[in-house]
Amino acid sequence: MNIVQQIEAEQVARRAAERPVPEFGPGDTLRVSVRVVEGERTRLQAFEGVCIARKNAGINSSFTVRKISYGEGVERVFPLYSPNVAEIKVMRRGDVRRAKLYYLRGRTGKAARIAEKLGLGAGAPAEAPGEAPAEGQNGAEQA
Repeated sequence: MNIVQQIEAEQVARRAAERPVPEFGPGDTLRVSVRVVEGERTRLQAFEGVCIARKNAGINSSFTVRKISYGEGVERVFPLYSPNVAEIKVMRRGDVRRAKLYYLRGRTGKAARIAEKLGLGAGAPAEAPGEAPAEGQNGAEQA
């Protein structure tokens, strides 16, 4: 690992410790809170939409979020480790089979919907390894 990669890895670790980054990918609906400076005031502005792309490039990682606002498609690219990104919250998980969802740009209405991911991968509480299933859920009825 050369010196530049080492410095970038340290920066990523430091920024991830300050603000943890949730696991998300294309198809997930995200709410990104961005710090907006207006004069001397600073406020948070939420941008909620579907993640259509994610670029993993160390400290230069970014993700693209798309939403429809008043009938117009709006896309915004956020640097993953930017100090202006206050929070990233995953609202729902999308079930997609592509890494880049650029085809959503040409779709509107129902055609642009993404199915929700169901099951353990969607953040559902998993059963602990030591727990027994609840009464009547193990498939075999006891008489």
